[in-house]
Amino acid sequence: MRIFASVCAAVISLFFLASPLHAQRIELFGGYSYVRAPVTFVQTSSACPVQGCPTFSTTQNLNLNGWEVSGAYKLLGPLALAADFSDTSGSFQRADTRLKTYLFGPQLRLPGPISPFVHFLAGGAHESIGTGVGPLITTGPTQNAFATALGGGLDLKVLPFISLRPIQIDYLLTHFNSRTQNQPRISAGIVLRF
Repeated sequence: MRIFASVCAAVISLFFLASPLHAQRIELFGGYSYVRAPVTFVQTSSACPVQGCPTFSTTQNLNLNGWEVSGAYKLLGPLALAADFSDTSGSFQRADTRLKTYLFGPQLRLPGPISPFVHFLAGGAHESIGTGVGPLITTGPTQNAFATALGGGLDLKVLPFISLRPIQIDYLLTHFNSRTQNQPRISAGIVLRF
């Protein structure tokens, strides 16, 4: 792990030394992410001794916490091409749930010490649900679906190559179980520019 951290630090240092500050074309973001996601679970009584016991579905709004990383490459003026990856998790009745998103699309940014941006991203989402055992056995499928995110945020410049992102808010749409899920995603973290 120490070797990996040393290599990352060396690569970042080279980027800072190799590129003049006025030619910053690459932006990297990393930070915390929160999603309020409606998740569908399948439940069966744990007292049922045979297979084929009656099951029922329930949809719960879960608080999923995790991380988000994104990168953007400035193409022309305020227009950039962005890629965004997130991994959040939570649980319902001991059934652990993970939601991962892989999104790409255009981003527009106004330059300056206070720099607002908006983006429209499209791609995929992966949801996996573990098994929770209690009075009911709670589980769910592992599945992939289409996803989009429409949103924006605000970056505050701290140093020429470092900014803080106090808020990023996205409307995240997924399509699991042949139904559309509408969920807010809120993120915050640090932005590096090269």
